[in-house]
Amino acid sequence: MENSIQISRLFKSYGKVKAVQDLSFRVKRGELFAFLGLNGAGKSTTISIMCGQLKKDGGMVEINGKNLDDDPIAVKTELGVVFQNSVLDKPLTVYENLKTRAALYGIVGESFEKRLSELSELFELSEILKRPVGKLSGGQRRRVDVARALLHKPSILVLDEPTTGLDPQTRKTVWSIIEDLRKKNNMTVFLTTHYMEEAAEADYVVILDNGKISAEGAPIELKNTYTGDFIFLYNTDEAKVASLQKPYEAIADGYRVSVSNTKEATELILKYPEVFTDYEITKGKMDDVFLAVTGKKLVGGGE
Repeated sequence: MENSIQISRLFKSYGKVKAVQDLSFRVKRGELFAFLGLNGAGKSTTISIMCGQLKKDGGMVEINGKNLDDDPIAVKTELGVVFQNSVLDKPLTVYENLKTRAALYGIVGESFEKRLSELSELFELSEILKRPVGKLSGGQRRRVDVARALLHKPSILVLDEPTTGLDPQTRKTVWSIIEDLRKKNNMTVFLTTHYMEEAAEADYVVILDNGKISAEGAPIELKNTYTGDFIFLYNTDEAKVASLQKPYEAIADGYRVSVSNTKEATELILKYPEVFTDYEITKGKMDDVFLAVTGKKLVGGGE
């Protein structure tokens, strides 16, 4: 089966607010899939429906070929979910949290100890197993959150803003473990994030705006469609930059000129060599794509 997740014509409203409107997309097996949108775009609503926590108004949700309407319990076992806000019980120790969660999946006794040992090694939990979750740092708690979601070896890992508020080193560590698991086990990763560098690593991206898909595709396709290249000019004056007759803006140490593509940049360099004494050319980033598609900037926080 090629698709891990298949969503067709999904609808959900809260009174007059249409949270999700006729939403259809698919996620391939083993893919890193990024689901992007501002607060209120419909991301968390979609995830809650997928996980069986929220009833949809209409449409179809299939997880690994299993219809959510026909077999919600089977669908839940396919998913491991790391919610934006930690669902760990703060007064309990890490060990107690994981043991309680595992028991819900029938993982007890020796089976639990074996799985705990595997996850402890992977996420470096052995030194914190006896500590109450409330006493852990944000990074430690996040590692436990991800370990908890993986206890029952799900085929799909859902990450709702998994690294918000983490320091760069912890973010790197968490991602390194997840990527390793994804490649080894052909695990599908469904990600919502406000960090565009995380979205840029995805195999496929869906941009959601007001409950509808505004754009979708591989990051390189989206960049080529919605944003051009940028020339950064340094050690020059505004008159010279203006002479290029292209849209530009002043930045901290120079000017940023917008061009359609690298070919157009090359033509400008050949035509105006006196302007290009100190410069660099870069491709547009996912931030630029998001802004072009929605007219808004994606900044921290969550839905």
